[in-house]
Amino acid sequence: MARRPSASKAPLDPSEVHEKIIDIDVTTEMEGSFLEYAYSVIYARALPDARDGLKPVQRRILFQMSDMGLRPDRGHVKSARVVGEVMGKLHPHGDTAIYDALVRLAQPFSLRLPLVDGHGNFGSLDDGPAAPRYTEARLATSAMAMTVGLDEDVVDFIPNYDNKLTQPEVLPSAIPNLLVNGAAGIAVGMATNMAPHNLVEVVAAAQHLIKHPTADLEALMRFIPGPDLPGGGKIVGLDGIRDAYRTGRGSFRTRATARVENITAKRKGIVFTELPYLVGPEKVIEKIAEGVKSKKLVGITNATDLTDRAHGLRLVVEIKTGFNPEAVLEQLYKVTPLEDSFGINNVALVEGQPRTLGLRELLQVWVDHRIDVVRRRSSYRLAKRKERLHLVEGLLLAIVDIDEVIQVIRTSDDADTARTRLREVFDLSEPQAEYILELRLRRLTKFSRLELEKEQEALRLEIAQLEEILGDDAKLRAVVSAEMKEVAKTYGTPRRTILLESAGASPTSAQGVLGTVSAVPLEVEDTPCWALMSATGLLARTSDATEPGTGGRRHSHDALRGTVLASVRSDVGLVTSRGRIVRLSVLDLPTLPPTDGAPSLSGGVPLSEIVSLEPGEAPLTIVSLDPDAPTLALGTAGGVVKRVLAGDMPTNRDAWEVISLKEGDSVVGAAPVTDQDELVFVSSDANLLHFDASAVRPQGRSAAGMAGIKLGPDQRVTFFGVVEADSRDLMTVVTIAGSADALPGTQAGAGKVTPYELYPGKGRATGGVRAQRFLKGEDSLIFAWVGRGPGRAVGSAGQPVDLPPVDQRRDGSGAPLDVPITAIGVG
Repeated sequence: MARRPSASKAPLDPSEVHEKIIDIDVTTEMEGSFLEYAYSVIYARALPDARDGLKPVQRRILFQMSDMGLRPDRGHVKSARVVGEVMGKLHPHGDTAIYDALVRLAQPFSLRLPLVDGHGNFGSLDDGPAAPRYTEARLATSAMAMTVGLDEDVVDFIPNYDNKLTQPEVLPSAIPNLLVNGAAGIAVGMATNMAPHNLVEVVAAAQHLIKHPTADLEALMRFIPGPDLPGGGKIVGLDGIRDAYRTGRGSFRTRATARVENITAKRKGIVFTELPYLVGPEKVIEKIAEGVKSKKLVGITNATDLTDRAHGLRLVVEIKTGFNPEAVLEQLYKVTPLEDSFGINNVALVEGQPRTLGLRELLQVWVDHRIDVVRRRSSYRLAKRKERLHLVEGLLLAIVDIDEVIQVIRTSDDADTARTRLREVFDLSEPQAEYILELRLRRLTKFSRLELEKEQEALRLEIAQLEEILGDDAKLRAVVSAEMKEVAKTYGTPRRTILLESAGASPTSAQGVLGTVSAVPLEVEDTPCWALMSATGLLARTSDATEPGTGGRRHSHDALRGTVLASVRSDVGLVTSRGRIVRLSVLDLPTLPPTDGAPSLSGGVPLSEIVSLEPGEAPLTIVSLDPDAPTLALGTAGGVVKRVLAGDMPTNRDAWEVISLKEGDSVVGAAPVTDQDELVFVSSDANLLHFDASAVRPQGRSAAGMAGIKLGPDQRVTFFGVVEADSRDLMTVVTIAGSADALPGTQAGAGKVTPYELYPGKGRATGGVRAQRFLKGEDSLIFAWVGRGPGRAVGSAGQPVDLPPVDQRRDGSGAPLDVPITAIGVG
C-alpha cells in the first residue's frame, strides 16, 4: 500500500503510485517457512557433525581461539573477548549462546575430555558460570589435537556469514570427540543425546576397525564395553547399552558411588563420592528433603554436602539408629536422582544429513575422516617438499658456478633481464631464478652448501616416504593407526565409571527393614560362604559354601583374584601393595544371587566403597584371618620373599603391616602357603623361578623378608604366587611381552600360554629360567600369571579376552593379542 502523505507535503499523484500485491496461500507459506527454519536449526545449530563431534558454534569457537593464538602455553584472555571475536567474525548470533557453548567446552563434569582451559567460575552441577567479563579462557591441550593441520589443506574451508572470511567446514579432529565427549541437542522434530566414552578404549576399537574393516559389533564392544562418564559412578544394566550400540537408541541407569561409614561412634551414614552424570549434590539434598517430608524416605536424620577442593565430592546421609544402611540406600536410589536414567539417541550429521548411528557406524565415520585428513595432509606435504627440493637444487647449481651467476646479474640492466639470462645460461625454472636473485650473500659459504646438500637428501627421503604412503592404502592406514595410538597415549586416562550387569543383591531386604520407623535391621545368620575378590576390584560373597567355579557356579563377567572360605559374620584380610592387611567384614559384602546358570560377578561392590586405601596403594588379594590358617607368603617387586604366621595377626586392629618394605619397593603378590608348596617369581626380563616354600622360614610381622629371586639391573618382579603341592600338573604360565615405555593399558602385547611343568626348579635367590623370548619392539614382560587351569583373562571393564593356544615351547616368543589384558584370574 502507498504511504499516507504527511501534512507538510502535497498529496501524491495517483498516477505515480505503483502497487504490487501477490496472493500467497497461508498454509503453503507456513509449511515452507517452517521447513527452512527446521533445516537451519538441524544443520546450523543443534546437531553435531559425526566427523569432529562438534556443533557449528563449538567448531567456530575452537577455530577462532586457535586463530587468536590462545594455545595452552600462552596466557588466558577474557572470555568476553573470545565471544566477541567469534560473534563478529563467524557466528552472528547472540553472545549468550556463544558463551554457553564456551562454558560447556571447559566443564570437566560435562565433557570427558574438556577442550577449553577455563580460569575462573565456569559453573558447577548446581550453579551457572560467572559473566564472561569475569572469566578467562584458552585452548586445552586436547584441543590442539582437534585443530592440528588446519594450515595443511586437510579440510575444506567455507565462507563465513558475510563472505569476507573463511572457516573450516569440519575440524581435523585427531580425537574421536563425538564418542569421547558425547553430545546433546534439541532440533526441530529430532534430538541427539550421546554418552561420553573413554578415549583409550575408543582409540583401541578404532585401531581394530582399521586393521579388521569387517569387524562386527561384538568385536568392537570388547574394546568399548560401555560409556565412561566424567563423574565416574556406576552404570547398572548393560542391555540398553548393547541396544544403543547396535541401533543408535537405548538407555541405561547410572548410580551414585556410595559406601557406609561410621559418622559417629554409634551412628552410621552413607557417603556418596560420585554422582550420576550431570546430577549435582544440591539437587540430591533437595529431593531427599522432599522424600523425608512426604514419608517416602524414612530412617534419615540429615543430609550434608561436605564437598571441597581437597577431598572432592562428599555427600553424607546420616542414618537413624536401628535402620539398615543398605536398605536406606536402596530407597534413596528409588526416590532421588542418586539413580538416574540416561537415554541414548545417537543422531549426528553424516554428509550433511541427520542419521541415527550405532557404535560401528560412529567409529567408521571418524576413521574414514582421519584417513581422508592424513591423505590430504600427505598430498599437501608432498607438494611442498617437491617445491622446496626444486628450489634447493637450483640454489646448489648457483653455488657451484657462483662467480658466473654474479657476473650475469651484474651485467644485466634490471631484475627482469637478470632473471631471463639466469634461466637461459643455467637452464633454471622461473621459481629457481627468482629464488637465486633473492639469495643473501651469507648463503654462499661452504657450510651453507653442506646444509643444502643435507636438506636435499632429507627432502628426497621425505618425498619417497610420502609417495609410499599415498601409493599404498595399507601404509596410509598404518600411519592413521599410529597417530591414533599416540593421541591415546598423550590424552588417555583410566576408566572412571564401573559397569555392572545388574545391581546385585543386598544382604537384607529393603522392604523388611523400612516397614516402620522403629524397625531394626534383620539378623543375618552366620552361615558358611565364600568371600570373593575379582580381578577388577569387585568384592562379593556367595550365599552358601559352594566353591566358586564348581557346582555350576561359574562367572560370566570378570575373573576371581582371591577366594576365602569364611562365614557371614567373620572377617577377611585385604593384602595391599604397601605390605598392609586391612580387615574387611564379610557382612559388608553383597551377596551374589544363587543360580544354576552363570551369575555375573558384576553384582559385587567396588572395593573403594568398602575400604579407603592410601594414595598409590593397590589391592592385591584377600586372605583368611583364621589363626589356624596356613602361613601367608608375600613377594615384592624388588625380589624379596617372606612368610608370616597367621597367628601373628592382631585381633583388635583394622589394619597392620606384615612386611617392612625398603624405600621404593612394593608387594606384588600374596597367597597362603604350606611347606609342601612351591613359590613362583616371574621377572620383567622374562625369567621364571620356582622353589620349595620350605626354603623360606616364617618370620614376624616386622621382619623384612629374605632374597627370593636374583634380578638384573633395572628389572622388577612382575608376578609372585604359590603352586600347591598337588596341583603342579594343573598349573599354567601366562606371559605377555611388550614395550616398557608404553602407557599402561594401551598396548595389547604378545602373549604366551605354557604348561608349568616345562619350567625346571632352581634354588632360592637365583635367576630362574627364561619364560618368553622377546621380539622386535619388546623389551619387558608387561604382565605375567601362574595359576590353575587355562586362566580367565579380562579387560579393563571385566570383559573376557581370548588368550592364545597353549605353546609347548618354554622360551618361545608370544602371539600378538588384540586387546590389552588388565588381569588374569580363576574363571
